[in-house]
Amino acid sequence: MPQVLDIQNFISQSNNKGNIIDVRTPKEFQQGHIPSAINIPLFTNEERVIVGTIYKQNGKQAAIIKGLEFVGPKMVQIVASAQLLAINNTVYVHCWRGGMRSGSVAWLLELYGLTVCSLAGGYKAFRNFALVSFNMPLSILVLGGKTGSGKTLILQHLQKLNQQVINLEGLANHKGSAFGALGENEQPTQEQFENELALKIASVNPNVPVWLEDESRLIGKKVIPNVLWEKMRATKIFYISLPFDERVNYLVAEYGKFNKEDLKISILKISARLGNEQTKKCLEALQKNDLKTTCELCLKYYDKTYSHGFAKREKLNISELNFEILDVELISNELIKQTYF
Repeated sequence: MPQVLDIQNFISQSNNKGNIIDVRTPKEFQQGHIPSAINIPLFTNEERVIVGTIYKQNGKQAAIIKGLEFVGPKMVQIVASAQLLAINNTVYVHCWRGGMRSGSVAWLLELYGLTVCSLAGGYKAFRNFALVSFNMPLSILVLGGKTGSGKTLILQHLQKLNQQVINLEGLANHKGSAFGALGENEQPTQEQFENELALKIASVNPNVPVWLEDESRLIGKKVIPNVLWEKMRATKIFYISLPFDERVNYLVAEYGKFNKEDLKISILKISARLGNEQTKKCLEALQKNDLKTTCELCLKYYDKTYSHGFAKREKLNISELNFEILDVELISNELIKQTYF
């Protein structure tokens, strides 16, 4: 018999090793899954619909017979795929609610000789765990600053200095602006974004500060869970202030690697707020390969937008740090100093 684990033990024991097997359909898996899980579906999307329909119309036994017709030819491949994922001859298996799908695969893999741990309550239990995680107590510190302040670079350096960091933009595959999708993979589903975020939160020490970047509620099309976002808005923010020209230089280096057509599409996304005249100037500068002017014009827009949102913050929670150049090591060390001393 497989060892049945609750969600806490399932997560801690599997420990992101890549030997979690999700036997749900590809459609279910794509919608959302446990990070690091591998999809070895018992049924295709279409097969599950057929089995479910038979179950409703003709009962459990008829549905099982049809299910066996579908699964029989796949058994060898299921075992072979699971064997490749096994670590110390052990795999972790789950379906939607810990029912027949995961139970049948667990039986097959144990028959073959693997040690199998199954998740009590299945993926539904993980989703409950994920949603509850956003209410966990966290000591949050927010890194703020206008566009071009290198906040992502600073967060990455803080992590190298053994500080706790949750990179929301990294989880969302988006940098947060109209240009945010450039160079990024497709954004995950909202459900998967929450799943990835939940595991990050679960992995941090709640008694030690964790750094997050100042964000609007939306990162691309992904929504920061309301409970977490409200905590971010209410906590202390370290505002990095850099000269306008220094930020322009950073943006030129950051976005100069992208082709003009992609940059044009991004500019047109904010054309209504830039206005016709500014949009025209941006596109003309871009066409002339004058990326500096293009960035200057766009940055003025983003500075106004950021200042508007920043003005709504509680002034007592703001600590402004002024620097002349974007030196991530200098800034990171100063942030740590400000945090602990």
